Amino acid sequence: MNKLTKVGCSALCGSLAAISSVNAGELTVTGGADMTWMSIGETTTGNPLGIGSNLTFKGSGELDNGWTFDLTVANLNGNAYSSTVVDVGMGGLGSLKLNQGDGSGLGSYDDKMPTAWEEAWGHGLNPGVKLVGGVGSSQHIQYTSPTVMGSKFVIAYAPEYGASDTADKGTAVANNEIKRGYDAIMHLNPSLGTELLAGLNIYVGASLQEKTKDSLTITNDQGEAVGAITFDIGPISLGYGVSGFVTGYEASTNPGYYKNHMYGVAFNVNDDLSISHSYYDTRKEDMSNSSGSSFVEDNRYVEVSTTQVAYSMGGASIRLARTEADNVGFSDAASADQEATVLSLGLAF
Repeated sequence: MNKLTKVGCSALCGSLAAISSVNAGELTVTGGADMTWMSIGETTTGNPLGIGSNLTFKGSGELDNGWTFDLTVANLNGNAYSSTVVDVGMGGLGSLKLNQGDGSGLGSYDDKMPTAWEEAWGHGLNPGVKLVGGVGSSQHIQYTSPTVMGSKFVIAYAPEYGASDTADKGTAVANNEIKRGYDAIMHLNPSLGTELLAGLNIYVGASLQEKTKDSLTITNDQGEAVGAITFDIGPISLGYGVSGFVTGYEASTNPGYYKNHMYGVAFNVNDDLSISHSYYDTRKEDMSNSSGSSFVEDNRYVEVSTTQVAYSMGGASIRLARTEADNVGFSDAASADQEATVLSLGLAF
């Protein structure tokens, strides 16, 4: 009896060892803190001090055939859950991702302009500009092709547009007038083997969101598109882009579509110091399809510009941004023209 018991233990231990070997991988945690002082002109600032914290949990492993898998879970301020991405790297076949709330798809290409710190609209004023997002805010599947001659394409699909954070063995209904969403993006690096064009990147992408048959107010499918070009030459980075959003509304107080313009220029003084200036605007268009009569020229657009300086010292970064915004929230009120200064100290762990 004792002998049989020992044999059984030996077999079980061998089985557990095999399982452990198959599931072997790594789990790491990284994070950072961002402390800011902010002053808002022409309005009440209140307490100007702020702190942001974030944690990223990342696991990785490899299959017997050489494919890799990665899990990334991001938490934001107050340890609040933000997003999860499972990425399967298929070698020469590209990669396949299951995305939950990470803003990928077309959302990863909403503003590719070079900056020293953040996008023109990302400094606390909440100007209300319209950004293309595609299926990025919905739980979706994304395929990225292998990079060939510096170029790749990305396609993404959300079976239920607007639904996110669905647990395993669960389903979700968005309860809106849009059903499915599709994204397609081309990222081109046409260097043609020359060093001069190595820093040239072209981004072109589009998204289609299908309306449901019983849609009450959206009469057409919604669509988004973006096109941008960036060029790095020596210490200088330049960028220009356009994007737009077709609302699908007719005969309502909503515009038929929005269009955006953006540009940016950044200069790396050295490895640690950089400065930049960037701009972004959104304009309402196709107002002839609107039954409202209160729209005037002054509140059809929002524009925001920012000048930034960033200096890094190992794991610490000091950033300063001066931002100006006109017609915040598409309002022509005097208080809708705002400005802000943000000083930030970022620490990475």
